[in-house]
Amino acid sequence: MPALKYSRQREAIKSFLMTRKDHPTADVVYHSLRADFPNISLGTVYRNLTLLADLGEIARLRLGDGVDHFDADTSRHYHFICSECGSVLDLHTEFPDSFDSLHGTSVDGNRIDGHAVYFQGICHCCLNKQHS
Repeated sequence: MPALKYSRQREAIKSFLMTRKDHPTADVVYHSLRADFPNISLGTVYRNLTLLADLGEIARLRLGDGVDHFDADTSRHYHFICSECGSVLDLHTEFPDSFDSLHGTSVDGNRIDGHAVYFQGICHCCLNKQHS
């Protein structure tokens, strides 16, 4: 694969994601970058997010809401989705390695290449609002 040509827009997208902990969608990234890049298109944002995810520089999260979310934190961690406000939070805690041991194996004739696990419930902010 040839070397990837430098792109100010791609670097801005990656830098923006590194400042966020809320796992924004492509639309949020697009609207946030328009101040610095008024001519940027939503298609450019999607293409660069896809490229960065394919390169493993960011994570693409498919959380069942029909929209891809993006995370600059590519370390091993899980996510929590609030059923009240819809926020997506990182869970940095120890989970069993049993999922990782399945990678590359066959289960019921299907090759396991990865896994996606997320947890649902009510976030601490929404719980505090309920008790106020």
